[in-house]
Amino acid sequence: MLCNLMTSTPPTDAPRPAADAAPRVGVVMPILNEERHLVEAVDAVLGQDYDGPLHLVLALGPSHDRTDALAAELAARDARVRTVHNPSGRTPEALNAAIAALDPDVEVVVRVDGHGVLDRDYVGTAVDLLAETGAANVGGLMDAEGVTSFERAVAAAMTSRLGVGSARFHTGGEPGPADTVYLGVFRSEWLRRTGGYDPRFVRAQDWELNHRIREAGGLVWFSPRLRVAYRPRPTLAALARQYRDYGRWRRVVARTHSGTINARYLAPPAALAGVVVGLVGGFVWWPLWLVPGVYLAATTVGGLTVRDDRLKGSDRLWLPVVLPTMHLSWGWGFLTSRVRIEEPAA
Repeated sequence: MLCNLMTSTPPTDAPRPAADAAPRVGVVMPILNEERHLVEAVDAVLGQDYDGPLHLVLALGPSHDRTDALAAELAARDARVRTVHNPSGRTPEALNAAIAALDPDVEVVVRVDGHGVLDRDYVGTAVDLLAETGAANVGGLMDAEGVTSFERAVAAAMTSRLGVGSARFHTGGEPGPADTVYLGVFRSEWLRRTGGYDPRFVRAQDWELNHRIREAGGLVWFSPRLRVAYRPRPTLAALARQYRDYGRWRRVVARTHSGTINARYLAPPAALAGVVVGLVGGFVWWPLWLVPGVYLAATTVGGLTVRDDRLKGSDRLWLPVVLPTMHLSWGWGFLTSRVRIEEPAA
């Protein structure tokens, strides 16, 4: 058991919510340095068009901005908002602390980030999908939306196949079973059954939890009817760190759970290896310089021709920089990952 969550009631076989009663919903939000987007994210939760009872728990890490003060104001303003402390600042521990603070009769748990904005019908649609599909977890689109020119370029890259491959929660697609989904709306008994988020996974904790749900016989379901507006990182350095960590922790998942890697995850480290070998080897045999040349040409041309109506003016000029940053940082994190996860004691 990774964590004691909400109640020790034995898990059931995940009955569907009754059609004539809206389930009690608890929303959990890990928070760290989210001054810029916190009010917008919380208002989107509290403004849900949902007939059933709903409350929100903010798990507060050691922020260095006005996040805690804003959280206190939000809790004072609306009784549906409460806060818990997360001294480590780590996302999985924040999520587990928030889940443990939910009312024990909560039937559905919604995960939201402090820089994510739910569509108004998100909770109601997710509850309907849980009933329709019998899934343990449902999720939808991570719909990146930027404010600045750089952020709009990142958003375009994060929703394009050239930027992130064929992941449906980035690029869209038909509804159906999935390996993982963005954030997630869970039947609470499945969180109890699996022990919640594994606190050892600083990143990739969603993918890892969804893997354990599927291993236990649960269904993870993707639907494009669910959409969360995501605010991208505001600088190139922050974007590089984000994707380095994605690659680093995706390799940790691959080490921990055999058989969970595929070609999409191996493409960025392969691209990085090809660029480095080509740059260095070209001094010995010049045709090798064609490898990084072809890659840079492909990302430049591809970036300048990405179809995204939200791009404005010169936004597109960022894409030949953003795309290699995402690919190569992910690849660097994957290839240099030294994180070792030990199995928990029995």
